[in-house]
Amino acid sequence: MKNILFIGALAISIGLIIFLYQRLITTEAALRVAEQHFTDCQQVTFQLQNELSTDKKGAAATTTTAPSAR
Repeated sequence: MKNILFIGALAISIGLIIFLYQRLITTEAALRVAEQHFTDCQQVTFQLQNELSTDKKGAAATTTTAPSAR
């Protein structure tokens, strides 16, 4: 009886270890995807800031009002 309980506890422990390992692998993959999305968003934000800066400079250069009126 003692051996059966020990084998049962061992089987449950191994099952739990395998389950947690699979969860860890899944979580690491999701983290990699999230980091890639974050990097992509940073790059797009940087590009949009540069474009906005260029547009503002272009708009300031083509403005016909006096500098003091801005």
